[in-house]
Amino acid sequence: MELDPTVRKELIQKISGTLNPGMKYKRTLKVAAWEFTIRLSYLLKRGLDLVVSITALILLFPLLLLTALAIWIENPGPIFYVQTRVGHNGKHFRFYKFRSMVVNADAIKESLSKQNESAAGVIFKMKKDPRITRTGRIIRKLSIDELPQLVNVLKGDMSLVGPRPPLPNEVAEYTLEQRKRLHIIPGITCLWQVSGRSDIPFTDQVRLDLQYIQSAGIGNDLILLLKTIPAVIIGKGAY
Repeated sequence: MELDPTVRKELIQKISGTLNPGMKYKRTLKVAAWEFTIRLSYLLKRGLDLVVSITALILLFPLLLLTALAIWIENPGPIFYVQTRVGHNGKHFRFYKFRSMVVNADAIKESLSKQNESAAGVIFKMKKDPRITRTGRIIRKLSIDELPQLVNVLKGDMSLVGPRPPLPNEVAEYTLEQRKRLHIIPGITCLWQVSGRSDIPFTDQVRLDLQYIQSAGIGNDLILLLKTIPAVIIGKGAY
């Protein structure tokens, strides 16, 4: 099982204490270099998140306003759908989306549980979910419903790129291997989001998320952000 960065650091320091002075000095330098690299990577990723999310919210404001009006006109009620999701290291946070379903969607979900099309059973997916409104189908197809999560990015609960944040009841069914998805800050887009989205089975979603975690970096994030644009336009797996 992959060690937490803090635990890994403590182990390195503990081992270093048993070495001779020369080796101990080299180990100290390696730990310092590792810490610097981790902090620099975080600062670059956070900087990218802030610049892109602020710019996107400003440029897309007219679209956000029109979407809000369309949602309310078709099915009067809350414009935004707020959920509790699980983030970095299991921390819970308030997750924002444009409401794409009828107001009482959560109450109806239980009656639809037997029609779940997710093979793994951990997540709930239906291609023709009757709870989705006409406006909802459009904004889901174009991923417009996800745009309010730019606010989550500004708050630091999410990043632009990272594993999608799961629901607490989904995490309760995770194996130890699947819980590794929670080792980093969740994101708006990820590897499986640009590879077929909901058409990707849950087990493959986990595999791709872990693959991203192992190769995470500012370069890969930029590539995934660019790949997200055609993925949204094509709309494969969006329902």
